[in-house]
Amino acid sequence: MRTTRLRIGLTAALAALALVACGGSPTATNGVPAAGGGAAAGQAEAVFAELTALKGQQRRDELVKRAKEEGQLALYTSMTSDVADAITKAFTDQFDIPISVYRAGSETVLQRVLQEQSAHFAGNDVVETNATELAALEREGYLAEYKGERRDLVPEAGRFPRWTATRFNLFSPGWNTGVIDSVGGPPKTWEDLADPRFDGKLSMELSDTDWYLTLYEYWKQQGKTDAEVDKLFADMAQGAQITKGHTVQVELMSAGQFAVAASAYTYIVERGKQDGAPIEYAPPVQPVIARPNGVALMKSATHPAAAMLFNDWILDEGQKVIADLHLTPSIIQGNDPLAGVQIIPVDVNKVLDENAEWSKKYEAVVSGGSPASN
Repeated sequence: MRTTRLRIGLTAALAALALVACGGSPTATNGVPAAGGGAAAGQAEAVFAELTALKGQQRRDELVKRAKEEGQLALYTSMTSDVADAITKAFTDQFDIPISVYRAGSETVLQRVLQEQSAHFAGNDVVETNATELAALEREGYLAEYKGERRDLVPEAGRFPRWTATRFNLFSPGWNTGVIDSVGGPPKTWEDLADPRFDGKLSMELSDTDWYLTLYEYWKQQGKTDAEVDKLFADMAQGAQITKGHTVQVELMSAGQFAVAASAYTYIVERGKQDGAPIEYAPPVQPVIARPNGVALMKSATHPAAAMLFNDWILDEGQKVIADLHLTPSIIQGNDPLAGVQIIPVDVNKVLDENAEWSKKYEAVVSGGSPASN
């Protein structure tokens, strides 16, 4: 569970120290070395401040010019491989600036950055990952301030002091359309998931602490007592199949192993639908719970212009790439597919501050189910 792993101490940093001592560098893809060239250590923030003063096309032109002089961009991300490939290809195709990519799970990305920063090794210029990990890096003081006209268009729930949401992961129940009628139809409320008709036909995801905390607090705000909320979650878990990973969960649901996924990512369900899987999430159960994923500049960036160009781009042209991948962009362009849908954001700071407590509580909840057989 995601408890003490969000902060890395001296022991964990030793691996990075050894890496640097041996002259190693982060794993790179696309055949591009991960670091080198560009600004000297400690100068990135001065470059960011200078370029922030520029607006509109003047800013874009200057960023492109300097980024080409720097020659590359080093990105650490927890995007899935297909998303990372599409994003980096679109950026490189537009600007002819190669990107070295280190891609891993969000906790691994966090650990790598913390280890390298402890070792005074500037491995990446930009980090794109989950909200909780970005909040942890923000608190450690490793992220640089970013301002821009596109950032101002991001909803308040996606704007943080040192990072900006590029997209939102939306939690909503999903269901198998070929199985759901046999259990009385899809859920219409979150409370429906506790109905005995879903016993043995519901899946819960192993590490969805942020979803659990947000729904718990929402129910409390609606007037439910702690005892009532605890019973709802316990009833959900009774007979539930516990899966690890949202993609695996949707795959098993598509195969008919269970009828409903309690907290599916809507974009994964949408992708499955596009591929012909008999699954659905619409109309979504409300309120839909939204967790931001975002991007941030590193104070230690050795390619600061390329880093800032990437931030500007992913909040501009990159938003269409994100939407084309059936993800939920942070800036809605054109018709809003979620117009009229109640959305509540995950309280990122609460998740970070009280992670151990809520992870322990959610672990106790899902212990009432049994592991799904893959």
